[in-house]
Amino acid sequence: MGNKAKKEFLSWIKSMAIAVIIVIVCRQFLFTPSVVKGESMMPNLHDGDRIILSKLGDVERFDEIAFHAPDSKDNYVKRVIGLPGDSLKVINDTLYINGDEYEEPYLEKYKEQLPPGQALTYDFTLEEVTEKEVVPEGYLFVMGDNRMISKDSRYFGLISMDSVIGDVQFRIWPLDSIGIPK
Repeated sequence: MGNKAKKEFLSWIKSMAIAVIIVIVCRQFLFTPSVVKGESMMPNLHDGDRIILSKLGDVERFDEIAFHAPDSKDNYVKRVIGLPGDSLKVINDTLYINGDEYEEPYLEKYKEQLPPGQALTYDFTLEEVTEKEVVPEGYLFVMGDNRMISKDSRYFGLISMDSVIGDVQFRIWPLDSIGIPK
């Protein structure tokens, strides 16, 4: 192998190594791809949707986040409802946080499909489902948008902020929806 070819080969190896390091650093500290499993976030996120999670910034109320599930080896995607210091309850399908009524426009599609008098979200208080009056520091209360089937904080309790992987920033349509098999 000539000297020029050897330099060219080493240049390519160096470029590839730098690219791999950049990808590893970005995935570890900035963003990571993930796939939605299940129907608990429908109609906003569907089973098989590919999403990009941001690992930057603070978690805010109503953000869609991915986190390590406290009750399985899976990761879940849910919506942040309660932040540290919040008291919350749902009465007659209306969310109250710290005594204030909150609109949940992302639930309207399901609420419109319900028979008259049926609630999408059953009545509960934070204390009834977690034995806490307020969400403690370092924890979040999360719920899925498909409230009737979602396995969320009403089922497994509060989640630790340390378990949060990232905030859903982008949804990439499933490949099969554009004719490409999975």
